[in-house]
Amino acid sequence: MDNIKEAIAYIAELAVEAEKPEQIEINGRTYCTKNLTRYDRPDMAEPIKATTLTSLIEYIKESREELRDRMIIQVVSPTKVLLYSGLLAERNRETLFEVNALLPRFRYGEDYEQEAFLISMQSCFKASDDRETVTLFAGNIVNTQEQAFSDNGVTQQATMKTGITTKENVLVPNPVHLIPYRTFLEVEQPGSDFVFRVSEGRGGAPVFKLVAADGGVWESQALENVRSYLVEALKDIPDREKLTIIA
Repeated sequence: MDNIKEAIAYIAELAVEAEKPEQIEINGRTYCTKNLTRYDRPDMAEPIKATTLTSLIEYIKESREELRDRMIIQVVSPTKVLLYSGLLAERNRETLFEVNALLPRFRYGEDYEQEAFLISMQSCFKASDDRETVTLFAGNIVNTQEQAFSDNGVTQQATMKTGITTKENVLVPNPVHLIPYRTFLEVEQPGSDFVFRVSEGRGGAPVFKLVAADGGVWESQALENVRSYLVEALKDIPDREKLTIIA
């Protein structure tokens, strides 16, 4: 019985020893054998979230007492901007404000039925000559079981109504230069070239899609547009030299 008690006590002692964190050194680096939770970490504010650049600008102008000595605005993407503090004592940063653009969504590279395509052209793209051309063309394509499309891989032809009953073959406009809403509405929207495709959908009805053809160049232009807008809007604030704006 005594041997059993001694064995249990020894096992318990081993368990206690195993719970104690120890420092070990491997290849000149110091490690701890346990995961430790730190309780004296400085409190960080939860970022304020908004959907417009105007709200960020107003915050910076009206809430100066909440800002730190140095601040950074980062244009993370065409639809996201963050306001950080400068480096704190422990070499980290506090995020005070986050802006995410609220925009209409267009599904590039996917087929749209005629009505949905016409609505999306009006709601997701700025008015322009090419938008009106595409809208007019798509709105007048004949819905028929007959052969309405021809395609040689480069250009397409489609049957288009020119009156109540007459029809004629016209070339599908390509490429088209359109201006989608893809970044904050306060700034200039960069335009892009798109391949406009028409094909035959279910029941012979025409379907339409737009495929981006600029290699993503619009994104760098959008980033610069957002950055330039913020630089101009904040140029006269007190201590402007303590605010860095990057993209």
